[in-house]
Parts: sequence; structure tokens; C-alpha cells
Amino acid sequence: MLSLALVLALATAVINASLETPRYRGPRSDHFDGERFHNLQPLEQPRAGFIRWMLTRQRGPWREEPGARPGPPPPRRVGPGELRVTFVNHSTVLVQMDDFNVLTDPIWSERASPFSWAGPQRARPPGVRWEDLPPIDAVLISHNHYDHLDVATLRRLAQDHRPRIYAALGNGALLRSRGIPVTAELDWWQSADLGPDLKLTSVPAQHFSNRSFTDRDRALWTGFVIQGGAGAVYFAGDTALGPHFEQIRDRLGPVRLALLPIGAFRPEWFMSPVHMSPSEALRAHQLVGAATSVAIHFGTFQLGDDGIDEPVQVLQQEMQRLSPPPRFWVLGFGEGRDVPAATRVDGESASSER
Repeated sequence: MLSLALVLALATAVINASLETPRYRGPRSDHFDGERFHNLQPLEQPRAGFIRWMLTRQRGPWREEPGARPGPPPPRRVGPGELRVTFVNHSTVLVQMDDFNVLTDPIWSERASPFSWAGPQRARPPGVRWEDLPPIDAVLISHNHYDHLDVATLRRLAQDHRPRIYAALGNGALLRSRGIPVTAELDWWQSADLGPDLKLTSVPAQHFSNRSFTDRDRALWTGFVIQGGAGAVYFAGDTALGPHFEQIRDRLGPVRLALLPIGAFRPEWFMSPVHMSPSEALRAHQLVGAATSVAIHFGTFQLGDDGIDEPVQVLQQEMQRLSPPPRFWVLGFGEGRDVPAATRVDGESASSER
């Protein structure tokens, strides 16, 4: 029995070491202490909260839709001043603006996991077939969780599209160790030029990072704002509600389009420090000054206790309480829409059809 326990312990240690994020070394800041990153406001989760959650889970209903049909192929590009958004799945969104194509946190893998045989399995296929993707010019990686940093998909993108890859600070070593080239790692409020008239800025988020049991917060988590002739697009990544939304608006101005997470919010006593509920996403839409928002992070992988349809149902219920409702879209998987110019003001009516 002792030898078996020793073998299991050694095997666990080896697997854990192969998965963990390499240590980042760099100057200290208001969110990096020299060893680990942290949020601008303390992350308050109950002690032993994860164990309590695992012992008391009450999962909402989920179903699999393996035969769900993909959406139509997106256009190859859109012209100057134009903005189009296509929801692929989870936090994977195709943003097309100013003759430039960007993918956020791309995942086409069957599982959000380091293993092909275990871990969260997708409930439906990606809404855009791989072969229908237009040329991808840039990829944004918000943080290193498996449902956001998918090595298999990134390798495939690097081979087939050769995009520029931008990641939150501290994730470069992990990506390069997996054979994925990285154009730049960005700290909060650092910027990079995507093109002659396109600017990318990393912005704060309220979350955490890890890929194993021992590498908590070794790499940063972030959102991104793209600014160009078509206006500004904000991709929130994974985040809780926090003061950073107002900071983003104050420093970069209101945005034409915000991509905001609404899922994996139950149980709220455990999830709310790191994930937004649908009602909080509506608040974030207001705080960041979004003319249009699109819901992400729902209906693909069962990561929380909310049911597969619950985030959308709650969002729509909450929108009915507002008069008039904001323009907060829930797109079908694979659905693309042209985003209106950011000329609306608070008080205009808006659509929330799925």
C-alpha cells in the first residue's frame, strides 16, 4: 500500500511539473510582487471554498448538441471603418475591423483540459468550421486557463495562418515551450501596434491564473482593447465585476463593442470574485461605455453550476427590467453581425435577440 501511494504521489508530481507555468521574472509592480501576480483589489474567496463547492454542487441541466450545424463562412475581410463580430464558441470571437481579422482565446479542441480523455468536454461543436476561417492576422490570449489558452488550437493557427500572437505578461515562456511563437507579452496598460492604424492595449481584469496545482498566479490575466478607424473593441477575457471597467473607459474612452462573459457564475458565493453574473455583465456594459455588447463564456463547457441555457435566460430576464434595454446581443454559435456605429446614447432601444 505504501509503495502504491508513493508511486501515485510521484506520478502526480511529474504530471504537475509538466503542466505548470514557468516562473516569470520581472520588476515588481502594483499587481506583481516578484513571484506572483494579483488583482488590484483583494481576491476574497472563502477558505477551502473549492472543497466546499465540490461537496455541495447542484449542477444545472446540460445537454449535448454534437450535431449542431455551423454558421455560414464569415467574410474574408471588412473594409475601413467597418466592424463585424462572429461568435464561435465560449470566449472565441472573430473580430473583423479595418481590413484586419482578430481571434480571441481560440479553442477548437474537444476538451478544455490538458488531457484528451478527461476534463470539461464541449457540449456543441465550434460555430465556425476551421476550414471556413478567414485569414487570421492576430490572436489575443487573455490568460492561461485551459478554456482560454488551448495549445492544440494555437499550434494549428500558427501553422495554418501564422498570426501575430499577443498574450498577457508571463505567458510567453509557456507558449514558446509548446512551440507557439509569441509576438508580445503585455502588462496592464501596455500597448502594441497591430497595424498602421490599429492599436492594442492590455487592460486590467479581476481573475486568476494556473495550469496545475502549484503555479497559481505565476502569469497575468488581462483584457484587451483594440482601437482603430472602426472605433474601439473591448475583449474582457475572464473577469469579475470591479473598478477596472470605469478605469478602462476613463483612460481609453467608451467602446463601440464589448465582449463580456456571462457564464460559469453559479454558485455565486464561490464564483463572483472571479466571474461575472449576467446582471453584472449588464452593469459592466454600462461602466465601460459600450454602445454594443456581445455575450461570451457560456453554453460550451460546463465549468460552473449554471445550466447550459441559464446565463442567457437570466440575461434576458434582467434586460426586461431595464427600460429601454441596452444593446446587448446574444449571438447564435457561428452567427456574425455588423456592429452599428457607436452613435447611440443611453436611452435608445436595442435588440437582444439570439
